[in-house]
Amino acid sequence: MITLENQLVIVISGPGGVGKGTLVASLLDRDQRLWLSRSWTTRLRRKGEPMEAYHFTNREYFDQHIAAGGFLEWVDFLDYRQGTPLVQPPPKHDLLYEIDVFGAQQIRAHFPEALVIFVDAPSRQAQRDRLIGRGDPPEKIAARLAKASNELAVAQELGARIVINDNFERALAELEAVIQQRRACGSSR
Repeated sequence: MITLENQLVIVISGPGGVGKGTLVASLLDRDQRLWLSRSWTTRLRRKGEPMEAYHFTNREYFDQHIAAGGFLEWVDFLDYRQGTPLVQPPPKHDLLYEIDVFGAQQIRAHFPEALVIFVDAPSRQAQRDRLIGRGDPPEKIAARLAKASNELAVAQELGARIVINDNFERALAELEAVIQQRRACGSSR
């Protein structure tokens, strides 16, 4: 079990192709109090995707980790599995998760005071363009776009803070402001 003492739990989610990974990487560079829980995935690494983007593993090892109770949450997503391992952040660090919104629901069940932020593209066309730009195949693009509206609805049900990534620097500044605001409120999680 994860125990936190005066540490925030921050969940950043959003549909594929909205830029959440790039935003999270910049947040980590700029805020030394954040500690990222690296998700596991059984999918292949995309061309140009950094090795540290995920803990890439095979289905057999992933399933062994499930059986051992090693995930806070996990999901079958399109044609692969993805999950959030049980990890303990270092003292004096806020725990940051970059996961899909359905995983955010499960994190919220464990940490009711978690700060949930949903990053979205300014339009589905912009999301489509970004997915094409990163090399996703047409069938995966269609599946991600079909899922995006449902993901937004789930985020709204969770009371997530919605950040539109229409301008990277503005979106990054908004994420930083939301996190600083929660820290200033003194919430322990």
